[in-house]
Amino acid sequence: MGHSHALSGVVGGMAVAAAVQDREIFGVTFELGPGEIIAGSLVCAGAALLPDVDHRSATVTKTYGKVTEILSDMLNFLFGGHRMGTHSFFFAALMGTLVTLLALWSDLAVQIFVFLLVGIALQGLGFGLDKNRAASGIINALGTAAITLTLYATGTDYSWLGMAVAFGVILHFFGDMATKMGVPIFWPLYRKRVGQGGFATDGPFEKKVVTPLLTVAVVLGSVYLFDWPEILPDHT
Repeated sequence: MGHSHALSGVVGGMAVAAAVQDREIFGVTFELGPGEIIAGSLVCAGAALLPDVDHRSATVTKTYGKVTEILSDMLNFLFGGHRMGTHSFFFAALMGTLVTLLALWSDLAVQIFVFLLVGIALQGLGFGLDKNRAASGIINALGTAAITLTLYATGTDYSWLGMAVAFGVILHFFGDMATKMGVPIFWPLYRKRVGQGGFATDGPFEKKVVTPLLTVAVVLGSVYLFDWPEILPDHT
């Protein structure tokens, strides 16, 4: 479900940040500040929901109303239905490439895309009110705007944005591969579904095991990655 996919994106983003922090890779030393870590985690969380835009009832489809619903219908038709083309390495590469080109084209376009993706992430993580869509939309918009503007004000570097989006999309595949339906990750060359694990989507295993473990991983990741005494204001 969307909540589990979003959590897996946060955990994945944190794991990558921990793996590359202060390391030299291809001649580049990664020194990630709180802004890059938070942005990367939320971008991965939003991107981890993107493949389900082919489904009318998905979290990502409901996030921006008619706009994402129309987009859902289009992608459902173009990619052959739910859990078909949008659940493939082809789609991950396509999204990564498009976002990279977007970053090269316009900084403003990047900020808008990050805003939209953070909004999707917050929706997936459950920031809002399920019984009041209007209030939920307002809460989501305010939270998204606050985060996006803060990241912009701190000069967050988005040169990695395309890779983070592709990585988040791929994380979605691993989640779905653990369910009974599986995914055709080699579409359109090979349409047979891969994975088809043992538990049902939105079943007791996901609710009682997967989601709690991912939540604990987010907490542990934030403790490991962030130097909280330096981040929090000193009131002494």
